[in-house]
Amino acid sequence: MSIIVKFFVAPSHEAAAAVVDGGPERAFESLEYGNFDAEQALIEWESIFTSRSFEELTAADEPEAVAEPDGWEGPVVFAVSKALQDALAVADQPRLAEVSRLWIQERAADGKAFDKEIATRILSDLARLARGISGRDHRLYCWTA
Repeated sequence: MSIIVKFFVAPSHEAAAAVVDGGPERAFESLEYGNFDAEQALIEWESIFTSRSFEELTAADEPEAVAEPDGWEGPVVFAVSKALQDALAVADQPRLAEVSRLWIQERAADGKAFDKEIATRILSDLARLARGISGRDHRLYCWTA
């Protein structure tokens, strides 16, 4: 479980990895959330958007860790996959609400409760960030601590 989750846009893996120790807010615009497993959420969201299985995505090493100092004991930076980034960028509000609902169902099946409004807001905010990348050679990243 991540205590702090921050999503941000950076021009490269190297630039994103450079903020692993202090977080992205000084270098990049970021969105901050807390108290959910961001790595698992990224996999589940991509699975829902693309219909690829959770197992297939983990076998493909999604999401890609671009910085994981201290043997996964400290902050980590993940690159959001291009497939998820692209799916977020084109998703309309009804699709984001549907993905939120399906994600909440997956979390509930594992005994975890997640508020529908918060889930939809997270995905809507991420979609807005992803849309802002259009035409730029940037990626969406996730920093967790």
